[in-house]
Amino acid sequence: MRTRKPVPVHNLKVTRKGKIKKRSILWRMRRVFYLAVLVLMVGASGLVYVLGQIDLPVDPRVATTQKQTSFICAADVQVNCNAANAMAQLHGSEDRVLVTWEQIPPVLWEAVVSAEDRDFFEHGGVDPLGIARAAYQDIKGGARQGGSTITQQYVKQEYLSSEQTVTRKIKEAVMAVKLEQEISKEEILTRYLNTVYFGRGAYGVQAASRTWFGHDVEALNAGEAAFLAGLLRNPNSADPYRGAKSLAEAERRRTVVLEAMGEEEYLTEAQVAEFEAVPMDPDDPDVAAADRFVIPPPTPSTLGSHVKGEEYGSEYFAEYVRQWLVRKYGSDTVLGGGLKVYTTLDLKLQKLAYDTVTTTLNRDGDPSAAIVSLDDQGHILAMMAGTDIEKQAVNLVTGAGGSGRQAGSTFKMFALAEAVREGYTIESVVPAPTQAEFGPPECGEKWEPKGGPGNTQSLVSATKNSVNTAYAELMVTLGPDKVAAMAEEMGVASIEGERPECSWVLGSAQVNPLEMAAAYSVIANRGVYKAPTGVTRVEFPDGRVDTFTDDGTEVLTPDQADRVRYSLEQVIDGGTGRAADIGRPAAGKTGTTQNNWDAWFIGFTPNVTTAVWMGYPQGSISMDDVHGIKVQGGTFPAEMWQQYMSQAVADTPAVEFPEVDPNVLRAGEVLFPELGRTQVVASGNTSGDNGGVPTATTAPPATTPQSTVPQTPQTTVPATTAPPATTTPPTPTTSTPSTDGGDGEDG
Repeated sequence: MRTRKPVPVHNLKVTRKGKIKKRSILWRMRRVFYLAVLVLMVGASGLVYVLGQIDLPVDPRVATTQKQTSFICAADVQVNCNAANAMAQLHGSEDRVLVTWEQIPPVLWEAVVSAEDRDFFEHGGVDPLGIARAAYQDIKGGARQGGSTITQQYVKQEYLSSEQTVTRKIKEAVMAVKLEQEISKEEILTRYLNTVYFGRGAYGVQAASRTWFGHDVEALNAGEAAFLAGLLRNPNSADPYRGAKSLAEAERRRTVVLEAMGEEEYLTEAQVAEFEAVPMDPDDPDVAAADRFVIPPPTPSTLGSHVKGEEYGSEYFAEYVRQWLVRKYGSDTVLGGGLKVYTTLDLKLQKLAYDTVTTTLNRDGDPSAAIVSLDDQGHILAMMAGTDIEKQAVNLVTGAGGSGRQAGSTFKMFALAEAVREGYTIESVVPAPTQAEFGPPECGEKWEPKGGPGNTQSLVSATKNSVNTAYAELMVTLGPDKVAAMAEEMGVASIEGERPECSWVLGSAQVNPLEMAAAYSVIANRGVYKAPTGVTRVEFPDGRVDTFTDDGTEVLTPDQADRVRYSLEQVIDGGTGRAADIGRPAAGKTGTTQNNWDAWFIGFTPNVTTAVWMGYPQGSISMDDVHGIKVQGGTFPAEMWQQYMSQAVADTPAVEFPEVDPNVLRAGEVLFPELGRTQVVASGNTSGDNGGVPTATTAPPATTPQSTVPQTPQTTVPATTAPPATTTPPTPTTSTPSTDGGDGEDG
């Protein structure tokens, strides 16, 4: 029979009546409780000791910071970038104006507290409920929330690093608690609002108010205060002047903060609705420029008093580099970290680009133009993005500070590249009616492009003569999604997230010259994409060095890229871009948009790619009469490209494109079996190849898709073995527009 385990004697007691009874659970667990109390006492003592050892941040109004100026050097400086040889200096001392608590309007701190720390005036520096609430939102997949209080945020940005470690978080919490014991809530909030970054180079609420609204902080209203509070998490992504996505994000953040202010009863429902209704779109035609919610971005003030080469537009490049550095390292490091930044800018080419534009467009009322050059590593050699950054802050090369520009027929290259990648031959004969008509399901709505000879064209001839309807047929056959995907793979980031449309192939998509130059350099680099960069190396005071090289991503095989390049060579060799002929191997494409609002020429030699854009910065102004000429891609842009490139490569030996075997060049399947292929791949006959009669029976038997064709080793022999054109195009003149121009959309 099983016996019960005996109870230890020390756990038994004798009652007054003499009975033996088990002691209570508290008695039996007394040693555990003693140990727990001892641990708590030791922990509390340790916390008191830690609190006593950690120093608090110094008041920023009396602090003596030891920030170092950073230097940007052009490509001619490869070592020891310093104040004597730098093209620009970066510092942030002029971007902060300290204010007192009395100067901060209640509506501003109400907005900040509502957005960042609703229990700010109740907690003691750390908010356990806020941390739990943020963790719960993260776990359930809701909008991410920060668990840090305003006090924690302040001590982190002023006294600690941003590393995500347990030690740093504990130290941050301890310092926040101690700070709350030493100074008032109002003083903490004042310090925080004097140090936090609000975008556009503005530190502190006073600089932010002036930068975004053009007035002092005391004049802020609730809508403006909500906007500033919404910038605190990531100010660069909520500037209404940075495009539709940033505008939508700015509107969303303002709404979130205003509604939070309403929930905290700082505003009534009517006031929330009133401020939410204020339009924020800087392009709203119903709002006068003087009444815009947010003023345009100010002239950059962080480049020092002088930028080397500013007389020929180098300030735009310096500002481009500054913004890139801020995105990568953060403003504090860039504006006070003592960096030595080595860039790719060739000041001689920069001056050449500036002179090219200003000597060509030299009359009052002339449009603007932009030129950007890349070498075969993606290095930005020249960035002529404007002539006066104080009067025109928008970078015309990157679109920063303004909208993109329509691509015109330069976008046709992406359709050609996609066709080649899918295994179609450039000898394919495609329909080229005078007007085509498409609708669902190929295109989302009815589309009637114009601009064709009325019969057929080979892909090469359609490229050479920029035939709209032929490329419209190609776009519909391939599908807009595939062509858009090709453009994105080749570096056109502006279209990411947009719904592809059939009309993109004729140039309705908005792009910028830098990404288009990078995309065309893929063809020059025989199918390899290298992201454009303006910085090669960054050195830190502690000896750390960051280098930036792009090994590249293959988008097309060398053979595929060579087929596209051959077609683009024909554009200069007697096509719409014949004015761009520099007397050595080159290829490119013209582009003209609807109503002649924008005009382009993008071209390349084997080792340099240059994009030229021309138009009015404000957009939607026709260039029907510039020096007596109706501007198209084959006029001023092609001529400026020729003027710039002929001098840019004048001191270097001519480099030939790789020779392409005729069978490799012609390889691939036909797009339209009923039309076949043409043996003469390039022809100046704009009425159609061979009278529009397919010649599949006389073409070489190279019908195998390109993916099965072996690659031909690269040589230094020019690609002169391709079939010659059977007709000669008319001689170009400056006063006669090329055929690069469609009806309503670019040709």
